[in-house]
Amino acid sequence: MAAPELRHLRYLLAVAEHGNFTRAAEELHISQPTLSQQIKQLERTLGVQLLDRTGRTVRLTDAGAVYTDHARRALRDLAAAERAVHDVHDLSRGHLRLGVTPTFTAYLVGPLTAELHTRHPGVGLTLTEATQDRIEAALLADDLDLGIAFSGTHLPGIAATALFTEALSLVTGTPRTGAAPGPLPVHALKDEQLALLSEDFATRGHIDEYLARHRAAPRITVEANSVQALTEIVRRTNLATVLPDAVTHDHPHLTPVPLDPPLPTRTVTLLHREGAYRSAAARAFTRLTHDLVHARGYAPAP
Repeated sequence: MAAPELRHLRYLLAVAEHGNFTRAAEELHISQPTLSQQIKQLERTLGVQLLDRTGRTVRLTDAGAVYTDHARRALRDLAAAERAVHDVHDLSRGHLRLGVTPTFTAYLVGPLTAELHTRHPGVGLTLTEATQDRIEAALLADDLDLGIAFSGTHLPGIAATALFTEALSLVTGTPRTGAAPGPLPVHALKDEQLALLSEDFATRGHIDEYLARHRAAPRITVEANSVQALTEIVRRTNLATVLPDAVTHDHPHLTPVPLDPPLPTRTVTLLHREGAYRSAAARAFTRLTHDLVHARGYAPAP
């Protein structure tokens, strides 16, 4: 029996994703009749029907579902093998695909990128900002090399290495004068108007859990999907927010106010897929990340 060609695997996966030959053909930039013919050729080669074409949408048969699962893994491993062949260990060139949750864009991405460019100017970086579940899914699909997110329950196949402990505080735009303000009792938040990250942020969930646990119900006046937007809003209004302490360190016009009891800390982690090929660029980035975290004095992870 002749072995299927790589294009057959890509064609089948495109049809399975779209459930439609026409849309799959458009994505693949081939004609619909050619795509249909190629899939039939694959089915003849394997001696089994992979697609059910009888409904309004094209569906995988049981055999097709099993085959596409292996095909995805085969293509993913092949892509990793190609990157390994082209990996340059002296880091004169290379590429890193990094995913971060949005909070880190405000204080960690800039220093990390600067350090990577300083140490290894030949290494390119593709940065993706996404929610943690999407980062982990992309790592498993081999669409990312590394991710920066938080500890907790991870998808099977994801490995996490602790980087540092992130603390959060109430933040106001009051100028810093003299000694740092004392802790504010959590029940006093009922008199505060807050601007917070929107509910699709992990940080917002962390804040909401804290407020619910202590039965505090501040008035949430503004919701934003950007830490940068919050810092500008707080700077220009009398609203307060809740941000990582590392953000306020870089903004002298913001004043952190500790809460009593304090907001729980979180462990920041570097994520990768278990057993994945670690390129020279990924290994170098891992080292410089640990170095930068230490140099900036972030609290060590427990």
